[in-house]
Amino acid sequence: MKTALLGVATAALLASCCCKKDAKAELASGLNPADFESTIDGKQTALYTLRNANGMEVDITNFGGRVVSIMVPDRDGNLKDVVLGYDNVAQYADSENSPSDYGASIGRYANRISKHSFTIGEETYELVANDGDNCLHGGPTGWQYQVYDAEQVDDQTIRLTIVSPDGDNGFPGEVTAITTYRLTDDNVLDITWEATTTKETVINQTNHCYFNLNGDPSRVGTNMELYVNADCFTPSDIYYIPTGELQAVDGTPFDFRQPKALAEVVNDTTFEQIKNATGVDHNFCLNTYDHSTGKGDDTQVAASLYSPETGILLEVFTNEPGIQVYTGNFQGVGRDADILRKHGIKYPKHVSVCLESQKYPDSPNKAGEGWPSANLKPGEKYFSHCAYKFSIR
Repeated sequence: MKTALLGVATAALLASCCCKKDAKAELASGLNPADFESTIDGKQTALYTLRNANGMEVDITNFGGRVVSIMVPDRDGNLKDVVLGYDNVAQYADSENSPSDYGASIGRYANRISKHSFTIGEETYELVANDGDNCLHGGPTGWQYQVYDAEQVDDQTIRLTIVSPDGDNGFPGEVTAITTYRLTDDNVLDITWEATTTKETVINQTNHCYFNLNGDPSRVGTNMELYVNADCFTPSDIYYIPTGELQAVDGTPFDFRQPKALAEVVNDTTFEQIKNATGVDHNFCLNTYDHSTGKGDDTQVAASLYSPETGILLEVFTNEPGIQVYTGNFQGVGRDADILRKHGIKYPKHVSVCLESQKYPDSPNKAGEGWPSANLKPGEKYFSHCAYKFSIR
């Protein structure tokens, strides 16, 4: 009798465990959490899920602090995955064969630093070049390729911590950085970055989600309509380094102060800036930032993106002075065209848009009016905020 009861109890327990495992695997995104469980550089990786009361779901891996999936309801109430990415951590980690910054929490310095060097005081720091002669997104082993320590605070919040040693990719100071993702019940993915340093350094963090609000990354996304609350942008040379001037958007294709479809812009090769980048890959100087106080108003819309196909509207709020708009110009080009991404899809050129809150590119090598400093000193705390708000229009 005891044996029979034990057998029943054991079967029930196994059934319960299987149900829990299956439930964990049944994400709205269709992702399998087991595909994100690995050991990289001696640290464990995993997939973490945030859900709110509206059924919105965000999947995040602690490898690179990456947003893997954002499931958002469209105008018909159907959930759409609105960001690009991979199905597994192995592809994210394979920077040689499947390079990407998809969804990453970028550091130490988002965007480019020219000639892979900068000066603080009397000392010049040589960085590791990984974009021609420039340093891009913190170097070849930037934080997007590191494993963060993860703490899932609750069902709607995850805190990711990384300690970057002095000399990491050439950057000075030991930096402790915390990225917090919080999914609110009004469909906002709220992101904060905090950091401290042991030596004066530069820091500029951002999120690198590639948004396709159509929910179909097999097709180009140039039907999406972009708005940017900016009177000026920073023109760049053929190596994507800002020239140092602030140029008015008036009379240029970069005037997004009224929303317009990207199809009107990305192929306009009569504009040299678009011709050089084969689309938009530029920093816009936000009107929401007050240079006299050094503060940004993160209650005002800095930028927005809209899909007339799904009705999904994304609004961006930030305290940063700039936002990098990138229209996926390198997707679907060369060997990139054959790489299978999430759910086995190949991404075409101009499939998505990145909206990266930031200090201006190459700020450590620029000075003067309109160029906020990216320096962080011991005893100070770096704080950056970006909120992605989703709704239906």
